[in-house]
Amino acid sequence: MLRIAVPNKGVLNESAQMILKEAGYRQRKDSKELVVVDPDNSCELFFLRPRDIAVYVGEGTLDAGITGRDMLYDSGAPAEEILPLGFGGSTFRFAARPGDFSSVHDLAGHRIATSYAGLLEKHLAEVGVDARVIKLDGAVETAIRLGVADAIADVVETGTTLRNVGLEVFGEPIMRSEAVLIKRAGAPQNNGLEQLIRRLQGVLVARDYVMMDYDIRAEHIDKAIALTPGMEGPTVSPLHREGWVAVRAMVPRRGHQQVMDQLWELGARAILVTDIYACRL
Repeated sequence: MLRIAVPNKGVLNESAQMILKEAGYRQRKDSKELVVVDPDNSCELFFLRPRDIAVYVGEGTLDAGITGRDMLYDSGAPAEEILPLGFGGSTFRFAARPGDFSSVHDLAGHRIATSYAGLLEKHLAEVGVDARVIKLDGAVETAIRLGVADAIADVVETGTTLRNVGLEVFGEPIMRSEAVLIKRAGAPQNNGLEQLIRRLQGVLVARDYVMMDYDIRAEHIDKAIALTPGMEGPTVSPLHREGWVAVRAMVPRRGHQQVMDQLWELGARAILVTDIYACRL
C-alpha cells in the first residue's frame, strides 16, 4: 500500500488536497484527521507538518510526499524531487536595511538570521561566503531591529512585510520554490508511486490546457490545424453539411481566446471551449 505524506496546514495544505482530489484520491472529512485510508487506490494519506515530510520520506517511513522545495533542501534528508506541482510558489532571498548590502559576498563576516538554516548554509558554502547563521524558529523580520542579526534570509512573496519593517531585498534569489512531489533518494518507483505521478501529471496538463471544438470548411483545414495542432494531432470528422468538417484539439489555456479570434477570421464557426478535468498523455 502506497503511503503518502500531505501537508496538514499552511499555504500548501489546501492546494495539495485539491490536486490529490482531482487525481482521484480520497479526502479527509475534517482537519483533525491525521490518517486517511484509501482502499480504492491502495494508499494511505498521512497529514504531517510540511517541514517534517522530507524527513519521513527520506527515512523510508513513507513512500512519497508533497512539500515545498525550500523545505526539502533545508531538511538535509535523503529525499529527492520527482515532480514540480505548480503551486505554493515563493522566492527565498536576502534582506537588510536599505544600503547595507548589495550582494551575498558583502555578507562575509556578518550575522544572518533565518528559519531555513540548512538551506542557507548550503548556499553560503556554494558561493564561498563565510558568515554566521542565526537559526530562528519563527518570523525573522524583526531580527535586525532587535540586534540579533545584520541581515536575514527568508521566504519572500510580495515584499510588503519586509518593507513594513524597513527592510529591502538585495542580491540574487537564493532559491525559487514551489510545491513538489518527493520520494526517498535512489528508491525505486513502485506501481503505486508511478500511478500517483501519472495522475498528478494528468491534472497538471488538464489545468494548462482546454479542449477546443469548431466547424470549418474543408479547404481551410490546413490553416486551422496550424493554429490548433493538438497533442498527437487534432480529431477531424466530416459534417453532414457538405464541404465542412468538425475539429477537436487540446490547446493551451493561456492564449486560447486569441486562437478563437484567429479561427473566426479563418471562417470557423460553432467554436466551443471546455475545461479538461484530467487526462493521460
